[in-house]
Amino acid sequence: MGYTPLAWAAGGGHEAVVKILLGRNDVDPNKVGENGRTPLLLAARHGHEGTTKLLLGCDDINPDKPDRSGRTPLWEAARWGHEEIVKLFLRRDDINPDNRDDICDRTPLLWAVNNGHEEEVRLLLGRNDVNPNRPDGYGCTALWWAASRGYEEIVRLLLGWNDISPDKPDHSGCTPLWEAASRGHKETVKLFLRRTDVNPDKPDNEDRTPLWRAARNGREGVVKLLLGRSDVNPNKLDRLGRTPLWAAVRWGHEEIVKLFLRRDDINPDSPDRFGSTPLWEAARKGHVEVAKLLLRRNDVNPEKPDDDDRTPLWWATKKGHEGVVELLLGRDDVNPDRPGRYGSTLLWEAAREGHEGMVKLFLTRGDANPDKPNHSGSTPLWEAARRGHEEIVKLFLRRDDVNPDKLNQFGRTPLWGAARRGHERVVKLLLERNDVNPNKPDQAGHTPLWAAASAGHEEIVKLLLSRNDVDPDKPDRSGRTPLWEAAARGREPVVKLLLGRDDLTPDKPDHRHQTPLWWAAREGHEKIVKLFLSRNDVDPDKPDQSGRTPLWEAAARGREPVVKLLLGRDDVTPDKLDNEGQTPLQSAAHNGHEGVRLLLEGEEVSPNKANLNGKTPPRAAARETTPEL
Repeated sequence: MGYTPLAWAAGGGHEAVVKILLGRNDVDPNKVGENGRTPLLLAARHGHEGTTKLLLGCDDINPDKPDRSGRTPLWEAARWGHEEIVKLFLRRDDINPDNRDDICDRTPLLWAVNNGHEEEVRLLLGRNDVNPNRPDGYGCTALWWAASRGYEEIVRLLLGWNDISPDKPDHSGCTPLWEAASRGHKETVKLFLRRTDVNPDKPDNEDRTPLWRAARNGREGVVKLLLGRSDVNPNKLDRLGRTPLWAAVRWGHEEIVKLFLRRDDINPDSPDRFGSTPLWEAARKGHVEVAKLLLRRNDVNPEKPDDDDRTPLWWATKKGHEGVVELLLGRDDVNPDRPGRYGSTLLWEAAREGHEGMVKLFLTRGDANPDKPNHSGSTPLWEAARRGHEEIVKLFLRRDDVNPDKLNQFGRTPLWGAARRGHERVVKLLLERNDVNPNKPDQAGHTPLWAAASAGHEEIVKLLLSRNDVDPDKPDRSGRTPLWEAAARGREPVVKLLLGRDDLTPDKPDHRHQTPLWWAAREGHEKIVKLFLSRNDVDPDKPDQSGRTPLWEAAARGREPVVKLLLGRDDVTPDKLDNEGQTPLQSAAHNGHEGVRLLLEGEEVSPNKANLNGKTPPRAAARETTPEL
């Protein structure tokens, strides 16, 4: 519904037009338009005093008619700060000055306060039928909003009201003082602290006091005020066990940290529920100056771990905060070789994260073991190689006390890890060493070449194949060669490289008699199947231990393009039975692959040939409820 001419004229402030229209008997001054707004609401909203007066002069006007959101003309005037219009409405007896909207449950007073309209607030507070303690939908009172916004004079006005509730919290448990402290409104905080009916240490629903919140947000002036009170506990814990000092440290508020540390009643080493102390948090966040302040104290333990056994130095190392690491390493009471819960040393963590500067720091010390493995058997070099941190790998390889071929618990060398992850430059570095075995398999029998082929890292495969001491056809414990793995995973470029070698068997089966072609057909890798079929030394009809040929497996899985390729061969038997007496056609029918079924029937494969259980393809299809078949 659009607006009437009267609504447009009133909202635009056109008094002469409004007079003309109101002089007609066929014009309804209360007719609503878009969003349920009357001409009077539009005039009040846009601050047109003249048109508002004209409309209010109508005998049949409804001055309090709300729109679809429950907003009355007075509500709009108060919200937008139209003082004279607010006065016009408040002179009337037929309006409700405390009406709430339907969106946020806010009254005209709440919106006037929210937007800092001081005179409108005075006018509304002058009414006996306006309740200044009435909260909105979030539990926020007019005083709460004034404190939050830092409207000092409005706060004074409200605090001067006899029945005001100065300590009423919102739904999150935040009082007006809490909110003023959080926002750093120092003068407003002073107004609350002068009262005896305000609790300066009242926590919110997370057990965070005004001091906690002010410390967290860096409100230095407010923190000073609150710390000057005898009824404020500077060590009060929030729900997570964190003190105001902890909060200040976390956010790096150095001056506020100093304020706390000057006190005799402060606990500077109080851990939270997870065992994290203020120093721990400063180290994790990289706040060097704050860490210095804490380390000057005799009552701070620089080696205190959290519940996961991670010390401040551990976190500083992991996060790459070199300045904090240097500070902590300069102390005699910090162990640079202390392992974490999983046995990872600080050097290991630095190597893992690629923090070259810190790796250098640790390696220059005589008290850090550069080859110490974690609980998984991975050394710092192993982890740096796996992550591809070339410069860090170089640092370790220059040392005599580091084994570049050391196995982890799975029997994998640093070269294996780098090859698997595709870090070509690290692989080159390791292959230049005489003490690195490029052909060493892990516990499953996977060589570095096997790992690179499996992941499809073509350039690394080339590097390894360029060596005379790498066996390109070495199977793992299941009999799967690098070619087998590359074919099964669809690594076409790697398959091409390997098939270009004369020293491997392209038809070599695994322990279940499944060849590379068999697996490529099974997974539907059409291009790889073509590569194998182009060779004379590959049997395209070779069954596995269950008697299933590449065609059988491709048909069972609905690999239509592969089935076409295999049916184009003269040396493929299209109705060959597996060990259970089931043909490719029957396996396709059983699994509902109609396209494959049509291909096989086109090869004059009998649809009535029964398996060992006497079931024909139609019976198999019926059993699987395949209506097309």
